[in-house]
Amino acid sequence: MGLVKKTYSITDQNDEWVKSQVATGRYATDSEYLRDLIRRDQEKQEEIETIRAALIEGEKSGISDRTPDQIMQSVIDRKRKNGDL
Repeated sequence: MGLVKKTYSITDQNDEWVKSQVATGRYATDSEYLRDLIRRDQEKQEEIETIRAALIEGEKSGISDRTPDQIMQSVIDRKRKNGDL
């Protein structure tokens, strides 16, 4: 993967924050910190899209004829069967 050199302007307060993050030793450079922020933002957006798709699928499936208690029991039974509970 190639790198593209960019220049960004940030506030003094943001610059101090970035410097403090690098100073922790978790990041070697400002660029490494910013790339990590971008990666985490991408992951967050992917999660949001996954949730959004699940919600749309749920809406399209219609209204359940089961009671909330029946739904909850079904979840508990499935988790027990899978060893998650």
